[in-house]
Amino acid sequence: MGAFLLFFITASPVYLIPGALVGGLGLPNWVLSYLCKRRLKQFLEEFPNAVDVIIRGIKAGLPLGDCLRIIASEASEPVKTEFRLIVETQSLGLSISESIERIVDRVPIPEANFFSIVISIQQKAGGNLSEALGNLSRVLRERKKMQIKVKAMSAEAKASAGIIGSLPFIVGTLVYVSSPKYIELLWITSTGRMVLAVCGFWMFIGIMSMKKMIAFDM
Repeated sequence: MGAFLLFFITASPVYLIPGALVGGLGLPNWVLSYLCKRRLKQFLEEFPNAVDVIIRGIKAGLPLGDCLRIIASEASEPVKTEFRLIVETQSLGLSISESIERIVDRVPIPEANFFSIVISIQQKAGGNLSEALGNLSRVLRERKKMQIKVKAMSAEAKASAGIIGSLPFIVGTLVYVSSPKYIELLWITSTGRMVLAVCGFWMFIGIMSMKKMIAFDM
């Protein structure tokens, strides 16, 4: 693969333009977006369990601070790290509500914002915290069920997009196996390499467009 890329780069400066666009603008952005979405997904997977721990702890008579410390020591990542940061900011002199408000900056999702609002209102006005958090936990689990349903409904569209995206590679491989002299013009001539570069660029655009069309945000 490295030799293949080196061949394209050294063949002509023209191929540096799409490569620079993809590598300089698209790839780092895509990697960061992927890592961010994966972390948020992992947080949402564990967050309802953390809320349930708080609910059970409060019903058992434990203070809210002790419930947060239990989550910070026993929960799975990344919820464990986020709640540990909440506990650590409390040790610096901030109140519980102020410490929890900062989680919204690190985890910018509606669920974390709702959690922060519930705790803030309870700390200022009082009320039944276990009931409020119970409602939040129920909403989180219902949203998760809906996401699973949407994922199942979009499976057919994703399969179709995968088939369409793989067709050029399958056809190219079959043509190479049956008539290698016919298709090798694409990489032994400068015109063919330019065609490959343009086709690869538009193939990338098409794949990203299909990915965007079948992505459903909840």
